Amino acid sequence: MFTVTSEIYSETNYQPTKTEDGHKVVSKFRFRYPDETLERIGLTSADKDGDLDVPRPRRGVIELEHSVATELKLVGLQVWRGALLLADYLFSQRQQLANKTIMELGAGVGLTSIAAAIHNSGKVYCTDVDLGCILKLIRGNVQRNASLLRGQVSVLEFNFLIPREEQAPELLSAIDASDVILAADVIYDDTLTDAFVAVLDQILARGQPTGRPKTIYMALEKRVVFTFEDCDAVAPMYEYFLRQTAHKPWKLEHLPLDFPQYFDYDRCRQLILMRITSR
Repeated sequence: MFTVTSEIYSETNYQPTKTEDGHKVVSKFRFRYPDETLERIGLTSADKDGDLDVPRPRRGVIELEHSVATELKLVGLQVWRGALLLADYLFSQRQQLANKTIMELGAGVGLTSIAAAIHNSGKVYCTDVDLGCILKLIRGNVQRNASLLRGQVSVLEFNFLIPREEQAPELLSAIDASDVILAADVIYDDTLTDAFVAVLDQILARGQPTGRPKTIYMALEKRVVFTFEDCDAVAPMYEYFLRQTAHKPWKLEHLPLDFPQYFDYDRCRQLILMRITSR
């Protein structure tokens, strides 16, 4: 069986420990709180000589149970770089998003949703298709990190391949209630990308009659390969997504990655962050 492994495990030591059954690990994803948190809790002071005692950043850890290698259809059981980039962005936008209702699509093991609830006192809907018992895993990870959270995280199933008319009423109500939609590293084949684009169409359309427009933030790592067909280095999934959305009535913006890095990972140049809204 062909398996894939996220590159982040070899780049950063997340101190993995095996679970009791030996099938997964629990890793520590370290982050620093934004500086203004330090100021608010009053950690800046002077030492006995009157010199400014500059505090070290306040640090935290998100502990996640996850897999370290999976077959392609179960890659959501791993942690990927796009989730960490999106978590950084949420921290940088914590004031703007503080009271928003947030939904994450294809949440994997829940890192980005958990990060969203650290500063957001509103509701966070964490969704994915329930392959490999992933919804149970997410719920366990949310509970594992409950002491970090200001907001409430609800876990729902959202299968992109299920027709809209067959989706659960609870999910449709959650979509209608959401202001901000998140997605990180959710496209890795053409069929899934087509389904994902259809879901974005559905979500943006539902924002019009309800008077609650949606803003979508999508992070991904461009997987660059050399093909003889193109005689060039290309990023097939990223480029396919752009082709499939070029005709859409959307405003798609590529955001600069000039916001602070709060989580420990390699923020490589292949990372992309997009904001999508209805025109």
